[in-house]
Amino acid sequence: MAGRAQPSGPAGSGGGAPGLLPLLLLLLSAAAIIPRGDGQNLVTEDVTVVEGDVATISCRVKNSDDSVIQLLNPNRQTIYFRDFRPLKDSRFQLVNFSNSELRVSLTNVSISDEGRYFCQLYTDPPQEIYTTITVLVPPRNLVIDIEKETAVEGEEIELNCTAMASRPATTIRWFKGNKELTGKSEVERWSDMYTVTSQLLLKVGREDDGVPVICLVDHPAVKDLQTQRYLEVMYKPQVRVSQNYPLQGLTREGEPLELTCTAFGKPQPTDMRWLRVDDEMPQHVVVSGSNLLISNLNKTDNGTYRCEASNAVGKSHADYMLFVYDTTATTEPAVHDSRAGEDGAIRSVDHAVVGGVVAVVVFAMLCLLIILGRYFARHKGTYFTHEAKGADDAADADTAIINAEGGQNNSEEKKEYFI
Repeated sequence: MAGRAQPSGPAGSGGGAPGLLPLLLLLLSAAAIIPRGDGQNLVTEDVTVVEGDVATISCRVKNSDDSVIQLLNPNRQTIYFRDFRPLKDSRFQLVNFSNSELRVSLTNVSISDEGRYFCQLYTDPPQEIYTTITVLVPPRNLVIDIEKETAVEGEEIELNCTAMASRPATTIRWFKGNKELTGKSEVERWSDMYTVTSQLLLKVGREDDGVPVICLVDHPAVKDLQTQRYLEVMYKPQVRVSQNYPLQGLTREGEPLELTCTAFGKPQPTDMRWLRVDDEMPQHVVVSGSNLLISNLNKTDNGTYRCEASNAVGKSHADYMLFVYDTTATTEPAVHDSRAGEDGAIRSVDHAVVGGVVAVVVFAMLCLLIILGRYFARHKGTYFTHEAKGADDAADADTAIINAEGGQNNSEEKKEYFI
């Protein structure tokens, strides 16, 4: 009868006592009708195991009264009756047997072993409790597929990471270097297994060249399972112009000037050239590879000198603005700086413009001071004129002096005015 432990196991194993068979029949028949309870005196725990590992099932009795303990598989076949194994599966081995515990190990666990296992205790009334074995299967394979082995700066590429045949379905995480990124996952189920594919869209720049993209798996059956691919990104040259001589000094008439152009890109730039912006290159300028040399500077050399570099991806440039000073110049100018560009270099601010702005401000302040001076001078003269008012109308000199100095009446009026 399916779902019932077979009595032939113990009796057929040979050498049993003649009275053992009726006893087993009685006990196993009772096992078929034992109701599942809460295991008042019988305890066990669920087991989670990785495929291929060992699962240990323990049936324990809290307060033992020497009752018989039995372990059954999900098909209700007896695995162990006390310390006897009727089931002919050598993967089950007795770990411990006593009046209070029956502990059994199951080696090389597979998906087919998953399910409920029953612990039975023949008390009055009988008790039964079950434990569940859950089998975890780690991903069989972890692979990253990349849309393009070599990408160009600014492109968006697609990467796919696949974790095959796992149980339960795995979670895939993406990292670029130490930065976590977000992908989009799809899960497919095949029988009891799951295959997960995660897609990542990534816009790459030159800073990504040589950086690893990591696909990492989160799964209870495995730790630190990951795979990675290194990005290969091509980009336009980065160009820089530096002044070798004079080193952070004035570019004076009659003295030499030496500039060096450096360019880095992927692939490495193969074409590099010097030119003068908006004018022809002076005949006395010597260009040797990445170097530009002017042995005897003069005012006609003033202008912007450009170094251009190109590779298979594109072209870039950097500019150097030259201003030749008189031989009498003593003020140290700002160091010439070059700026790399793709369509045009960032032009430096001319020192003459700054000087002009300062001169205009000084001139405006002088004009303001003159206007204020004249204004105050005019108002001061008016005051003195009012002080002497009345002297012109005097009949003689004495009267004029009295009127000019302010007589008694005028004095009173002036006092009144100030009060």
